Amino acid sequence: MMDAFLKRANSTGRSAPQRRPSLKEKPARLADEHPNKKVKREETQRSDLDSDEYQIDTPSLKIQPDARRDDTPDGPADDDVADGSETEDAHVSGPTAIESSLPEIRVDKEAIEEYHNFKASQASQENDSGSASSRLDSRAWVRGKSSLYVDAFNLALDTVLSEEAHLFDDKENRVFKEWRSLSYEAQFLYVRLFLRKTSSWHRISRLNYYHDITDTEAAVKALQERRDLPREASSGRPSSVPPQSDLDTFIQEQCVFQDTFTFADASEDFIDSVEEAVSLLSLDEIKALAKEAKVQGKNKADIAKAICRMSTQQAGILSMGLRRADTPDSVDSSGQNTPDAQSPGPGFGDDGNRRKHFLDKILATTGPCVRLSLSVFKLFERVHLVFYRSTEWTEKSLTTIILAKISRRNFPSYIVSRSSSIFTSRAQLLEFETAMRSEYSVDNILEFNGPVTEAGFRKVIDVFETIHPRWRSILQTEQEREERVYESGEGAYLRRLSPGHAYTRIVHKAAYTLGRLKEHQREHELLTELLSQRLFHLARRGSWYQRKALLEEHYMHALLPNPAYTDPERQKSHWKAIAAATCERALEDPDCHLKYHFDLQKRLVKLEKQLKIPVRLQHDFGHVRLKKPEEHYAEGIQLKKLDVVGKNGRAPSTKTIWIDEAEGEGECSVESMCLSWYRTQGWKGYHAEGGIIRTLFAYLFFDILFLYIPNVFQTAYQTCPLDLHTDAFYPTRASEINHRLVEIANGGAPKLINKVDKQEREKRTCIVGLNWDYELEDLLELADCFDGAALATVCKVMAQEYGQRGGGIPDLILWRIEPQKECMFAEVKSANDRLSDTQRLWIHVLTGAGLRVALCNAVAKEVREI
Repeated sequence: MMDAFLKRANSTGRSAPQRRPSLKEKPARLADEHPNKKVKREETQRSDLDSDEYQIDTPSLKIQPDARRDDTPDGPADDDVADGSETEDAHVSGPTAIESSLPEIRVDKEAIEEYHNFKASQASQENDSGSASSRLDSRAWVRGKSSLYVDAFNLALDTVLSEEAHLFDDKENRVFKEWRSLSYEAQFLYVRLFLRKTSSWHRISRLNYYHDITDTEAAVKALQERRDLPREASSGRPSSVPPQSDLDTFIQEQCVFQDTFTFADASEDFIDSVEEAVSLLSLDEIKALAKEAKVQGKNKADIAKAICRMSTQQAGILSMGLRRADTPDSVDSSGQNTPDAQSPGPGFGDDGNRRKHFLDKILATTGPCVRLSLSVFKLFERVHLVFYRSTEWTEKSLTTIILAKISRRNFPSYIVSRSSSIFTSRAQLLEFETAMRSEYSVDNILEFNGPVTEAGFRKVIDVFETIHPRWRSILQTEQEREERVYESGEGAYLRRLSPGHAYTRIVHKAAYTLGRLKEHQREHELLTELLSQRLFHLARRGSWYQRKALLEEHYMHALLPNPAYTDPERQKSHWKAIAAATCERALEDPDCHLKYHFDLQKRLVKLEKQLKIPVRLQHDFGHVRLKKPEEHYAEGIQLKKLDVVGKNGRAPSTKTIWIDEAEGEGECSVESMCLSWYRTQGWKGYHAEGGIIRTLFAYLFFDILFLYIPNVFQTAYQTCPLDLHTDAFYPTRASEINHRLVEIANGGAPKLINKVDKQEREKRTCIVGLNWDYELEDLLELADCFDGAALATVCKVMAQEYGQRGGGIPDLILWRIEPQKECMFAEVKSANDRLSDTQRLWIHVLTGAGLRVALCNAVAKEVREI
């Protein structure tokens, strides 16, 4: 049975009202709309955030430096491959799916301390030994016997085991039983280490959890205690799943348990190398050791390497059996005492003794260390994967749900639904994990190891060849489930947790790789196969169509062994006609996103001219021809500060400072100065950077956002469905969204805004993107000035790619009623500023919708030095 906290129940109370922002500034709460946080899980999978370009563009599976390559196209200069414009999505860690769906909650130390104090004030000794959910529901809390972190961790475990225990075998269930037998302090220590780096050693003397753990050494000892496991694991498997032998290639178990296990490892049992031990030292400690060893280095890493070399080099010759010739000095010294063990030098004997000396010395400095056992760690990671229905979760994911529950906020009314059949068997779960690791290995080759060699490309193809037959089999199975099993569009989101989702991305990367290897015929076959399915990665269909049409236009006429025509020119024309048909199918495909339409239209027009199609039969896309953005020049007074030094000695900020002449000569940003300039021209507006667009989207699609779709509402405290930031949101609700777009295009936006505002403003309901600081009057006026069809186009782009299109919207949104109702976007640029790829894409979308877009250049009519 589902824990109580997952049931729908609106919180009472409301957040304090905030002042109305002026037209020249961004509302206060907009400042944190784009959280930029580090993901603590090194193996966090980021494939859930789908980037849509054909090239290597999908975010990494763990944080990596930006390793994008500006690859040279494979063919005709201007249109060979997709331009890889999705750089805003690549290698950027952002909020996870569960975090994005929850309201903005403080999760810092102060918030957690306030939470503990609140719970302590409601303590009830009778519930000390209750479950996590019972403590939450009864508000019983005793410091030292329960904790936010431990209860959140146990809540995930209890929920999974109550509904999906069939995913775990006997040994794993024994681990869970032993976990429950641990003391609170041991559980607290484990959870805190679990939220740190995966395989790091931690010095016990520096585990500063004194407020929660009275005896750290006892807690560590409990985690390091060896415990027995049953000899045989359960082997039951539903008959619908192929026998294990058929899936051996695609299943690699990471949680391998023997007859005994520990929750944590002890350093004395596992640290046996100087290289591993030296990494535990602080800079001061490693400098002291280097001084004794008489080695040097420019930084900590160099010193560590020098110490490791010292531990092996000087004794290397002696350890091979070579000896110095005896001399009188050596004979006389043979009877002397050996040097003090604390000093390196001639007293090490052989290589083993020298290494042992350094190892003992380092471990004496660090003291005992603890590290979580990898098998148990992976097991609990699997529990969280099943609980969050996502490969992404962090410390914030673990705590935000509970903090959201106790926050005095109002949430939308919706049906909480959590299916227990996402993973029908343990084998399917293991295959999904293995598929994700295969996907990561492909990313590691193509993105994170510098320029890719031919050998690297061949490794990618080898991975593809391995999974290709299995991918086809999964496509067939999923298609049958889509037709016979899934209801209400639930399949689109659930398939993200299918091995087929990861396999499809590997196939996508393999198609790119074949293009780099000039194997264009196989690439074309693979693209055709990708386009033949409508189950996985629908958002990529536009890029697949683009590349397929390009291959047909430039390459395929020379590659087939049995061409349709012997005359080369007729064969070229034949394939150009096929390329034109591909462009037509793409433009008619409802899953081909709007951002690809312009390039496809341009290619289709070019091909029809080359094929000499009669003008009356050619396509005419003049009604969507892109207008160039206007150039505006806003004059103002710029301030220049002399001898400015940035924080921590860094270079000063490149942001310019201006004077707002319209608002009391105060200092302001360049955007505020330009906004004031526009106000003098009769415009109203906000510096919102997309915030007001997200607010309009939330108003206009409020009921569709909270439409019943199984599994996208896992808790009662979400501000949006879990699939909003994925490519599953639009196709799952295509009918409702398209009907709403027609209503908006027909001028129905003000009515929709009025309805939602009347229903929700007083409660200030937490809804994704909606900022209640915007006044209703301004929103209605803006919606009235928006051309209906243009607003519908902008909303369609947001519905298709909400996660990817959050950034890049022009800085200023402006509107005016006189001399005529009109709306305009303005991107503010200072000297030397350049448009990013995302900004260009949004400008294309807006101009293609018939909206005015301006590039506002800030010009200093006067410069004052201060």
